[in-house]
Amino acid sequence: MNSTPALRYHPVSVLLHWVLGLALIGLFAVGLYMTDLPFSPQRLKLYNWHKWAGVTLLALSAFRLIWRLTHRPPALPVAIESAMPGWQKLAHHATHHGLYLLFFAVPLLGWAYSSAAGFPIVLFGVLPLPDFVPVSEELAELIKPLHKLSAFAMMALVLLHVAGALKHQLVDRDGLIARMGFGRR
Repeated sequence: MNSTPALRYHPVSVLLHWVLGLALIGLFAVGLYMTDLPFSPQRLKLYNWHKWAGVTLLALSAFRLIWRLTHRPPALPVAIESAMPGWQKLAHHATHHGLYLLFFAVPLLGWAYSSAAGFPIVLFGVLPLPDFVPVSEELAELIKPLHKLSAFAMMALVLLHVAGALKHQLVDRDGLIARMGFGRR
């Protein structure tokens, strides 16, 4: 197709996209790694770091959502949108909506699990955050798999999002991926 690239996203949107995307992948990898470690100071340190990063990403996600609601993204170019079959349009919108939902669900479930398990979050070791739910072993056992499942669902959507972007870049060659790149607007 090789058309001209679509209008670009605002630089703040681009920065939030890449920071959150890379941080989510890193946080997921640390989460996978730390769960298999034996009880040790290293494991405790990673769990605390994981909680701090999760709360930080929750705050960045809130900022990103507010930014998105107040700064409309550029519309898909008509040529690209008209070339997409209905199922791709549905997948495009469902993936983005699912990601936004999980940006909040995953860290909130982690926070709730931490609270229910009796391990409060002390942000950066200095700012105690309120417990999200009361301490309850039964509740912790209920929430723990939900946090894990939602994290895996988010990574599946991230992979789907990346696959879609690569399809536009390598197969369609429509310039769509350039909208989320750094550089001139």
